[in-house]
Amino acid sequence: MLYALDKSLSSEEGFGQVKACLTSPLAKLVIWGILSALLYHLVAGVRHLMMDTGIGETLEGGKLGSKIVIAVSVVVIVLAGVWIW
Repeated sequence: MLYALDKSLSSEEGFGQVKACLTSPLAKLVIWGILSALLYHLVAGVRHLMMDTGIGETLEGGKLGSKIVIAVSVVVIVLAGVWIW
C-alpha cells in the first residue's frame, strides 16, 4: 500500500495505474481483508480500554464483552465491505 501511495503521488500516469489496479475485484478483496483485521483490532482495543476502567472484569462481563466485540465487529466489517464495493 505504501508503494501504491508513492507511485500515485509521483505522476499522473502513476496515479492512473494505481487506480486501475485498485479497481480489480482481487485488490478490493485484499483491501477489505486488511481493513477487516484493523477494524476488529480497533473494536477489541476499545473493549480492553473499558476493562482498564473496571467495566467487564468479571467472568460474565468478559463473556458478554467478547460477544459484543464480535457483533460490533461484524456490523462494522460489513459496512466497510459495502463502502469498498
